Order: sequence, then structure tokens, then C-alpha cells
Amino acid sequence: MIRIAHLSTAHGRGELRVHLKECNSLAAHGYEVFYIVADGLGDARVGNVRVLDIGRASNRFQRMLLLPWRMLAVARTLNAALYHFHDPEILLIALFLMRNASKVVYDSHEDVPRVVYSREWVPSWARSSLSAVFEVFENFVARRISAVVGATPHITARFSRLNPNIVAINNFPLRSEIKKAPKHGNASRNICYIGGINRVRGIEEMVRALEYVDARLILAGPFENVETEQAMRALKGWARVDYRGTVSRADVQDILTDSQIGLILYHPELNHVHAQPNKMFEYMSAGLPVVASDFPLWKELIVGADAGLVANPFDPKDIARVVEELLDDHLSAARMGNNGRVGVLERYNWTKEEQKLLELYRSLLA
Repeated sequence: MIRIAHLSTAHGRGELRVHLKECNSLAAHGYEVFYIVADGLGDARVGNVRVLDIGRASNRFQRMLLLPWRMLAVARTLNAALYHFHDPEILLIALFLMRNASKVVYDSHEDVPRVVYSREWVPSWARSSLSAVFEVFENFVARRISAVVGATPHITARFSRLNPNIVAINNFPLRSEIKKAPKHGNASRNICYIGGINRVRGIEEMVRALEYVDARLILAGPFENVETEQAMRALKGWARVDYRGTVSRADVQDILTDSQIGLILYHPELNHVHAQPNKMFEYMSAGLPVVASDFPLWKELIVGADAGLVANPFDPKDIARVVEELLDDHLSAARMGNNGRVGVLERYNWTKEEQKLLELYRSLLA
């Protein structure tokens, strides 16, 4: 068996893209797969994947400055044929691992130099300089490693001028998680949002929209910080929020089944307007019409496929208007939900992306 290792200090075991999709797909096709994490839960075998834990960081700066070197020490003991990196802050150690003739892949989940502009923990005066410095560093590494994986076509296009060995592997849903579509027109007026919760992902506007529409928002995922959670709980619309906290994959499926609409109302940050969030396709796979931000790309994906509607992500009243339109028009909601579901079954699913991942590995390890 060919030994490979996936590395992440930001994502733990059970994470959807890294573990449940990429690692599991590779293990199912005969690779000996190790997943090095920093989640503090200890070493374990999860299915056919060996999880090695280097321990949690006590703060963000320890994660960025100390954990990469712990990860390097563990990675070296594996003597893997290929190391697959998932976080920008551990890219430096990729160059060390290449010295042993191992192949190295960088999986870019986000357009990181643009992400910096929306990170609340980065002082506003420092964002431009930090973005520029990191882009130089990221480009330097990308030119020297074996291959780059982009999670969206936009990210892939950015790296295509730096490394000829690049492939877009989209974060589409697993076919195994495509469940029976919900029954539109029942008594439920539940809408849902599942994922990381912060202001730039539209949490305030979603909660405020509940003041103008008869609906209940099932909300699941971690708040970015305590201050944001407290501020949201103080809003009038919070009385119509059913907050579930961080939930399991099984719980996610239950929420989707209990909902009539899926929300994804990110603000137009530089990293958002070209993104293809996994939750968009999860909503579609569950047969839910999607209410999304009115970015040109998202409008093309959602409205172009007649799989939902778009709204101004800064306007709670506009969000409420679109949500109410779908909740009241059961036939249109059902049609849009079915169109999205068909799109995922035929095109936007992990099966096709898995084949691209396997082909990349075959070409690198031949």
C-alpha cells in the first residue's frame, strides 16, 4: 500500500472535505491514509483512516507558530510518499518534507490573501500589508511543490499561472448524504442556516429578517466569538431562532429534512463573491430551495438553475420578502427544490470530484 498523509491544524477529524471526502475516498481506493490533526482528541483509527493528534493549541498564535513544527515532527516519522496540506499556516513545513523526495500537494480551500480582509482578529490597518506578504509567501511555495488543488474554479485559476500541475476539486456533497426531499407545503415554516456563524456571513441580517416574516430559523454551527453571539441574542428576531449549536452530520440531515428553505447570505467580501460554499449544494441535495446573496456567480448558480432566489444580503426586509415568497408559494418552492436536487444528483456531487483526486494521485505517484 502507498502511504499518504493529510495534514491540518485548522480542521479536525470528521471534517467534511478533508476527512469524510478526500481521506475516505483515498482509503477506499487502496491507499494507506494518515490524517494528522490538532483537535486534542488523541490518536485513533476512524474507519480506514489513521488519525494522529498533535494536541490542541491554546490560542490562534500558538496554532500558527508552534503546531506546524509539531506536525512536521510527526509527519517525518511516517515517511509518506505524498503529503497533502490543507492550511496556509503550515505551508512552510511543506518545503522541509520535499527534501525527502516525497510529493507535496497544497489544497487551497479559500483565496487566503483575500480572506485576510474579512478576519476580525486582524487589525484593519494591517490587513493590506498582511495580505500582500502572505500572497508572496503562498506563491513562493506553490511554485515549488508537486501540485496544487483548488476548491473552486476561481482559486484554481489564480494558481494556474504558478504551477502547471493544478486541478479544481469542488466541495460538492457526498452522494451517500443525498436524502429524500422534504415535503413542501406542510405546516412547517422552518428555514435554516448551517455553518460557521459571524457577521460577514450574514448572521445579523438573517436574525433581523425574522422581524418581518412568519418563519423560524434553525441555526446550527459555532459562533466566531462570544461577543457576536451575545449581540445576536439581544436582537428582537432571536425569539424566532432555534439555535442548535455545533451539530453532527446526522443532525445536519435532520435539520435539512425539517426545513423548507436553506439560507446562505454572505456579505460581498473579496473571498465570498467567487466562492462555492458546500452548504449551498447541501441545501440543493436535500431538495431545499436556496435563498442566497445576489452575487453574480451565485445568481448564475441558483437562479440560473431555477433552484432558488437571491436577495440583498445587507437588507433584512429584502431577505424576509424572498423567504416569505417561497414559504407561501409551495409549488414554486417544490419546483426549485427539485431542480436543485437534480442538479446535485447529475452534476454537483462528490463522485466526479473523487475521480479527479484519484487521477491526480495516480499521476504524482506513478
